[in-house]
Order: sequence, then C-alpha cells, then structure tokens
Amino acid sequence: MSGAGGQTPPSRPSLLILAFSPIAQDARVRKQVALFAPDYDVTTVGYGPAPEGVVAHHEIPADLVAWHKDRLGLILRRYSSVYWGNAVVAHLRTVLPVHAFDAILADDADTVPLALWLRPRAGVHADLHEYAPRENEESRRWRTFVAPYYRWICRTFLPRCASLTTVGAGLAEEYRREFGLEVGVVPNATPFLDTEPTKVHEPIRLVHSGNARRNRNLGLMIDAVVNTSAPVTLDLYLMPNDPAYLAELREQAARTERVHIHDPVPYERLVRTLTDYDVGVFVLPPITFNYLWTLPNKLFDFIQGRLGVIIGPSPEMAALVRRHGLGEVTSDFTAAALTETLDALDADRVRRWKRASHAVARDLSADAGMTGWSEPIRTLLERG
Repeated sequence: MSGAGGQTPPSRPSLLILAFSPIAQDARVRKQVALFAPDYDVTTVGYGPAPEGVVAHHEIPADLVAWHKDRLGLILRRYSSVYWGNAVVAHLRTVLPVHAFDAILADDADTVPLALWLRPRAGVHADLHEYAPRENEESRRWRTFVAPYYRWICRTFLPRCASLTTVGAGLAEEYRREFGLEVGVVPNATPFLDTEPTKVHEPIRLVHSGNARRNRNLGLMIDAVVNTSAPVTLDLYLMPNDPAYLAELREQAARTERVHIHDPVPYERLVRTLTDYDVGVFVLPPITFNYLWTLPNKLFDFIQGRLGVIIGPSPEMAALVRRHGLGEVTSDFTAAALTETLDALDADRVRRWKRASHAVARDLSADAGMTGWSEPIRTLLERG
C-alpha cells in the first residue's frame, strides 16, 4: 500500500508474542500486547481469540493440551522427544513460518525452544512468569520426573536467548544462582487507573480475586473472617480452575453470611470492580518456591483499586507493603494469624492504607515499569 505522495510507508518491525495460555485471561501477556502493538506489527499465539491491536493471531486449538508431557519420555529422560512431541508444539511447527519475524517474545520456559527454532532475524527475548524448575514442587512425582525436564530446558535453551525477564527479584536471583543467567525484573504491575479512594464501608469490605486452586488454601481466609470479632465481610471472585475445589469453597462460604463467592470478572473490569471494596486480602502458604516469592497481579490490582492490603509474610509482597505503608503483614500463613490481624482493624487504619495506595498508584503502575520489556526488545532489534 502506498502512503501520501505515492511513497511507500516504512515497514514496522515484526514481533511474535508466543504464549501457551489463554491470552484474554493472562494479564501479563495482555500488557505485552498493549505495550508493543502501537509500534510493532504484533502477531500473537495463544489459546482463545485474537487480542485487540494485533496484525495476526494463531489460536491454539482448545483440544490440544500444552502442559501434557509424555510420561515414558520423562521417566527415560528423553527430554527432546518429550518437548517436540508435545501436541501444541507439533501443531505450531506446522503453522508458524520460520525466519518470518524480526523478534520473538516467548512467554514462560515452555515456549522458548519453539521460539528459537523459529529463528527470528534479531533473536528471542524470554519472559519467565515463574521459576520453572520448582513450579509444582509440592508434588513428589513432579519433583522426580518433571523438574529435571525443566532444568534441561533452562540449561539448554535459556542461554541462547538474547535477553530474559521475570516477575520478581527472588526468582531472578534463583535463575542466576542455579543457571548463571542474568534476568531482568518486570513486576506484574497493573495499568494506572485514574480514580480516588472510596469511603470506608461499614462493615469493612474485604476482597480477594484469583484462581481457585486447592494448593492456595483459600479456605483459610474464610475461616479467618468467620472467627474475627471485627465487623468485616469477604467477597471472593474466583476462576473455576478446579471445579471440585470451588464447590467446596462455595459450601464453606454458605455457612456464614459474612462471605460471598462470585464468578470471575473480566480483567478489563476487575480493578474498577475492586474500587468498591476497602481491603484486598491474600495469604498464600509458601508450599512452593514460587509461592514463597510471589509478587502477583492481584497485589497491584489492589493498589490501583485504592485498597488497603493484608497479606501473609511472603518476602517480596511484604517488603512492598511495609515500604509504602499499604496495609498489614500477618505473623504467619495461618487462619489464626489472619484473624488476629483482622481483629485489630478499624476504619481509621483502613482509611490510611487506602490513602497510601492512592499516593503510590502511579509509581507502581504498569505504565511506569514497562521499560523492562521495551528496552530489551528495542536493543535486540537494533543489534539484529
């Protein structure tokens, strides 16, 4: 197509964002698309429909399971055949063009070998959402058979990437310690919402949003609210990751009038929904390395919603909350410790916390932290 005066407009760099997740539900990948689509010709790969702003999208068929790995191959440590024999990887090798993109942003360790196989002209940047070798380490079977597979991916393929990022300093340090990799940090920050803190409700309204996974022990928050003497309610907006566990939580919540479980809210409406609450709550027992060092989207969602925050003593979350006076850190990860914290709640404390969130909302927004992705991609393309 010709531009004004008959001259052909300069072409934009092409960027493939490669994810084995439902992009509409993956806040981190959505932020990558929003960041790069205005300046690059972005193509996406993932489950579900195309996100807004991309020039092309390759939807992974819903019946292909990315996490499935050949058991015999894992037992025999035939890791190359395990990876390339995965149904999603095999499918994408038939539909994605080789050497067709200037750069690839590969999300999570699972996508990295495929991204390198596609041979982008300038190279691959890998964004590691978790510390891959310890993601499900609470399972002995996973530790025995799957963790060595991910260590193989990390040793073999991550050093071939032009640059790497992850979600927090604790995970970055572990990649450096175990594999000698230099990994930048891009927190799971939330886009800035221009709003004001709401008045503290009576009773005080607590909220939690996220995945309904059994290993998160979400029931402890319900127990804590049932047992507190403070005038509080708790609303949970939960994804149906584990329908059986979600049904158990609904049954637990039905025993009290103080707790209500809701269907999940689409991400584009979530933070605005949170503004009608007072305190965001997340106490996550550290049963895995990744859970210990979690610095999740929801913490930044709470800040943009101008909420106070109550969390367990997870090191990175606790440091952020204490540094900015955003709320309270429980003494441990039990329901009793959360009850003790809730017992001390009053409207004045919550009001101070909400003001503190408002004071740092812009500085801790995604808008302020995107250079951790934009700079490596720009550097990669300039070198390429």
